[in-house]
Amino acid sequence: MNELERCRAEIDAIDTEMARLFERRMRVCADVASYKKEHALPVYDEARENAILASKASRVADTELQPYYVDFMKDVMKTSRRYQTAILEGMKVAYSGAEGAFAYMAAKKAFPMATLVPFGDFESAYRAVENGECDTAVLPIENSFAGDVGTVMDLLFSGGLYVNRIVEVEIAHDLLALKGAVLENIKTVVSHPQALEQCDAFIKKNGLQTVVYSNTALAAKYVSELGDPTVAAIASDDAAEIFGLVPLAKGINEARNNTTRFAVLSAAQALPDPASRDENEHFILLFTTRNEAGALAKSLNIIGAHNFNMRNLRSRPMKELLWNYYFFVEAEGNIAGESGQDMLRELSAVCARLKLGGTYR
Repeated sequence: MNELERCRAEIDAIDTEMARLFERRMRVCADVASYKKEHALPVYDEARENAILASKASRVADTELQPYYVDFMKDVMKTSRRYQTAILEGMKVAYSGAEGAFAYMAAKKAFPMATLVPFGDFESAYRAVENGECDTAVLPIENSFAGDVGTVMDLLFSGGLYVNRIVEVEIAHDLLALKGAVLENIKTVVSHPQALEQCDAFIKKNGLQTVVYSNTALAAKYVSELGDPTVAAIASDDAAEIFGLVPLAKGINEARNNTTRFAVLSAAQALPDPASRDENEHFILLFTTRNEAGALAKSLNIIGAHNFNMRNLRSRPMKELLWNYYFFVEAEGNIAGESGQDMLRELSAVCARLKLGGTYR
């Protein structure tokens, strides 16, 4: 055996050992995919992968080989993502609305390979996850123009699901009509009440009559099926493509920073690593206070005393108790760490009811 043959034989032996390690690694990746499916987490976590790549380079003692090892690990991670994606393709994601609506766009952004299942309202989509019909739900929780979505907050307070991610979708409304229609001939515009409100200046400027519809995408579908060139819909450009309409005017909403935050909800709660120092960690708390003076102030002081910065505080009426309210808090920090756990114990002593609604980055 010459030197080349000896080298090739050694590489074959190494490759055989690597194949066994590859199988072992991919089996663990399958477990990771199952966890991500259960907790509604994304396959690709850019920040984590970059941190891993930065740390793994030091495992190779030969500094000349370190950049090649990083490239090797990038390929390994890419293969792992492909495998996890294939596992998650059978995932069912509930959303409220129709294909082409902004909720549909949010669900597709969160889970591009999953099966998206439409429901007629927020509660139906939420209950579909609770009863096991779907794996996760993507529902709007706040709009920068219209404020919070109270129905979803109420479901989060009373239901059994947890927020594990927040997905932001920029809302851009277009005026959609039949092919061949012209703006000057449009007399009536159809859309969801919020979309009509957000485009009020454009509607008034063009002297249009409005018709309320349950959903922007369904409004586009209605215009497509109606076949009247004087009727237009306010919806997304995705809806135009789906229902064969054309945009007569783009970006007609008055607010240019119109964004909706969608909560990704699942039955399992995903907590961050207690030792994580990631500044992007956030959590949601929902609680009621005892019926005594200063109870709310005590609760908020406890949160502040543990150095968690509140970025959102809302109150919502409790349907089962007249003139009683629960509170919704979003705060920055790692709730799974020692300080977070201490805070939860202290809050439990002063709150009549306390729920950790979820965590996200």
